[in-house]
Amino acid sequence: MTNLIVDTDIYSDVDDAAALLLATTLPDANLLAVNVNYTSSYSALAVSAILGHYNKGHVPIGIRRPLTDDTFFDIKHFSLGEFASKVAFHFRDSGGSLPWGRAEEAWDPVQLYRKTLAEAEDGSVTVVSIGFLDNLSALLSSPPDTHSPLPGAALISLKVSHLVVMGGAYPTSTNPDTGTSHPSWNFSGPNGSHAPAAAHVVSHWPGRVTFLGREVGANVIVGGPLMGAAPGSGVPRRDPVRMAYLWYTYGGLFDEDGDRRKRGGPAWDPLAVLYAVREVGCGLFEDVAGEGRRGWCVVDEKDGGNRWVWEDEGGGGDDHEGEGRREHAFLSLKVSPEGAAEVVDELLLKGARSGGRGSFAGGGKGIS
Repeated sequence: MTNLIVDTDIYSDVDDAAALLLATTLPDANLLAVNVNYTSSYSALAVSAILGHYNKGHVPIGIRRPLTDDTFFDIKHFSLGEFASKVAFHFRDSGGSLPWGRAEEAWDPVQLYRKTLAEAEDGSVTVVSIGFLDNLSALLSSPPDTHSPLPGAALISLKVSHLVVMGGAYPTSTNPDTGTSHPSWNFSGPNGSHAPAAAHVVSHWPGRVTFLGREVGANVIVGGPLMGAAPGSGVPRRDPVRMAYLWYTYGGLFDEDGDRRKRGGPAWDPLAVLYAVREVGCGLFEDVAGEGRRGWCVVDEKDGGNRWVWEDEGGGGDDHEGEGRREHAFLSLKVSPEGAAEVVDELLLKGARSGGRGSFAGGGKGIS
């Protein structure tokens, strides 16, 4: 059993919702807490609705401040729909811990981390980051408090066995042909605003860290079978994650990329959760830094660009500062994207069948 804390930026991309479905329904996952690293109140309320639906309404939720009432609008492609506020509102009676409109009742994320870790057995917690790393950066810098006499880094070192990070590109986010940096969103955010936090965590996390780059999940397209689940399939038609995919993709009605949107979206975050819970035992990944070869990730604190440095190839300068204490690895798929999608889709269907409350408070017929 994996004791799990999820740190999510659920807001724009629907893969966060799929990741939460797995975190709440995988039988070998014990979800301890969920922290939200995006500041929209609808993000926290959507988490609450999803956790409640899958009978995890008791799991505490934290969110960064100051809160906003922002909702997602796809100004880049004009093809993706907003889902977080809809999930939060229409599943507001699912039994989650945050009543509709009261996101301010969520925990401060650092306080929730410190309380949860302090109460856990030593070396027993896995943290999976599927968004910005600001919450984790703040935890690293946190002072002793009533929850623990240890400062953040020492508390992490004592309690956390593994940090899994969905972020970066490997071996580099720089295009080798043009020399242009293309930072991953989770390390950069808008205009590099989250880059300092990413660089801080990657450089100073005291223990094992495994990275899943954007290339791992980009072509693993999941959610289609969940969207298309027929009556009698055992999947509630008004499952919050199923509805999130339908709202996000418009049911594939406005697909300019073949049938991609009908098949769902990239599986970045559910793959990260699946690895965090089952590691290589899930059969989908290879540890590129395995077989005794050491290396580490370096993140640019200005723009969030990243690169991998191999110890046996050198690197020099600041690349080696403190690296002897790092236990970094990055993953690649050892199966085809289609094979990985089949595994994740089956787990999403199984999870949706296993524990849903079937609650839906919205009016009208909506999307069926």
